[in-house]
Amino acid sequence: MLSMGDLSLSSMLLLVGALWLALAIDRWLGEPSARWHPVVWMGAYLGWVGAFIAPQRAQTGGPDYKCFGLGALAWLAGAALVLIVTVALQQALLQLPALLSLLLLGLLLKPLLAWRMLRGEVLAVEAALAESLPAGRARLAWLVSRDVQTLSEAEVRESAIESLAENLNDSVVAPIFWFVLLGLPGAALYRFANTADAMWGYRGIYNGRDWAWAGKWAARADDVLSWLPARLTAWLLALVHGGLSLRAMRREAGRTPSPNSGWPMAAMALALGVSLHKPGVYVLNGQGRAPLASDTARAAVLGSKVVLAFAMIATAAIVFIAFSAQEVRP
Repeated sequence: MLSMGDLSLSSMLLLVGALWLALAIDRWLGEPSARWHPVVWMGAYLGWVGAFIAPQRAQTGGPDYKCFGLGALAWLAGAALVLIVTVALQQALLQLPALLSLLLLGLLLKPLLAWRMLRGEVLAVEAALAESLPAGRARLAWLVSRDVQTLSEAEVRESAIESLAENLNDSVVAPIFWFVLLGLPGAALYRFANTADAMWGYRGIYNGRDWAWAGKWAARADDVLSWLPARLTAWLLALVHGGLSLRAMRREAGRTPSPNSGWPMAAMALALGVSLHKPGVYVLNGQGRAPLASDTARAAVLGSKVVLAFAMIATAAIVFIAFSAQEVRP
């Protein structure tokens, strides 16, 4: 595995070039077809094995250690497969001519980043809302797992903005963060963990199965891997906005049950000056106004600025670590 500890100058150029190439491909071409998409393959594995580990009825009584153990083993098996494949691919790429290696690594990294698709889907919700509330609800259902049928127009818009903020971390910042630290295997492992959390990380019944214990390992693993990137996403939003109180972000983030997703959502709510709700669960920036159609576009612009800012920071980090590694070598 290519790690920061043994990063050579040539490897530094490879990582930096692959990162910017992946972002350029994302901007101009978007997602590959499902048949070639590694995150779709991860989801297929998780969906298949999930049918064996999660019971079809709600569990009663105490902890279900059998379901927990099966969920953990299934997660670890999938993570091991992801790491084995991506480590082998990355090592093979390092043996190729530099330009070809950069091109292929960028192509492999791209599906692990998904800013264009996220931005497009959120703006599509706003466009559908302009047609009708039912159309907006239907489009939002593509983005979120919550029941959308009773949401008002403001609640649909809030959910879309929340999804953009949360997935700004999940689909861009966190994969790049782990790519900087561990190369392609780091980004791939994170996307596997995040996909597992999205499919298994529920506290009760979802899609007819009880994930309270079967999905607990997946939820906790994603919490660990997302902890620093989620806060970094919030800090980046504060940076590109031009000034947000870290104390206010911490206060608002603490209102959500998630240890991580509240950070980028709180930062986005404060940056836009709007209040974001999940009915019966939390209210972020309660003193803010209800979001308008223009706020969805503003959120997308802020997100794009975060992507660009973090790409520049990631580049600087790779360069700094590479030169530091060169200095400490005998």
